[in-house]
Amino acid sequence: MVDKVISFWERVIFVDESKFNIFGSDGRISVWGKLNEELNPKNLLPTVKHGGGGIMVCGCFAASGMENLVSLKIIWTNISILKGNLKISAPKLGIQNTFKLYQDNDPKHTALNVRLWLLHNYPKVIKTPPYSPDLNPIENVWHELEKRTREHDISLKKQLKAVLTEEWNKIEHSYTKRTS
Repeated sequence: MVDKVISFWERVIFVDESKFNIFGSDGRISVWGKLNEELNPKNLLPTVKHGGGGIMVCGCFAASGMENLVSLKIIWTNISILKGNLKISAPKLGIQNTFKLYQDNDPKHTALNVRLWLLHNYPKVIKTPPYSPDLNPIENVWHELEKRTREHDISLKKQLKAVLTEEWNKIEHSYTKRTS
């Protein structure tokens, strides 16, 4: 997969979802400190239950640029997102219906109904190895978006959504070309 020529990757749309919290991670955070200083205030981080709220988004990009960051507010199916995003995004990215789709092996992407829908609508889906998020360039984009978002003072979901959209749209073409 890695040995494909550049012209191959220029026609690929990378799609994925990610969650962004208002106050950072809702998972475990490690802090390095000296022995017996774990309760020293400089080694403690304030916590907010459940990250203080967050937003789940779906985005796609290609070598030609960023496209369509969608906030996922309700229970959704992968088909509904693909229907809305791919038909709109491919022409805007300049690759029309000749593109190849790259998404990870999340169960919602590999469900039978999704695979059948893709087979009939977008048969050029790149097969990805299981448990390999490191191979999906959009993971680098999520990291970049997280870094840019953390530079803002955010306290409400509405602000988070606005900042995510603003920063997503600021990601340069040179970054997507280098990442894809």
